Amino acid sequence: QVQLVESGGGLVQPGGSLRLSCAVSGRMFTNYAMAWFRQAPGKEREFVARISYKGNITDYTAAVKGRFAISRDNAKNTVDLQMNSLKPEDTAVYYCAESRFSVAGRRSGDYEHWGQGTQVTVSS
Repeated sequence: QVQLVESGGGLVQPGGSLRLSCAVSGRMFTNYAMAWFRQAPGKEREFVARISYKGNITDYTAAVKGRFAISRDNAKNTVDLQMNSLKPEDTAVYYCAESRFSVAGRRSGDYEHWGQGTQVTVSS
């Protein structure tokens, strides 16, 4: 059974940083693309960042480009999201997702396994 467990969320002031991590177990992590999505209160879940199975292709939504960085460690079966210069509008529950493909897009339908989410709150 595939499991994704996120960690690293919390409360941070505007301009601060957080690093989210997602640990994956249950199948060959190195074969599949990964992504981070987020869902703010009252809004639909949205794409944040994605990374291919080798880690050589990354992609970000415009709202976080230049501030967030996605990375993966295939030896440790983890994918991280480094978030810098955080803004109040980054407040959301952040979800890690694993695709059924080695390279996947931005659609949530490309991803078949999801974590339980971790809360990120940016507030002074």
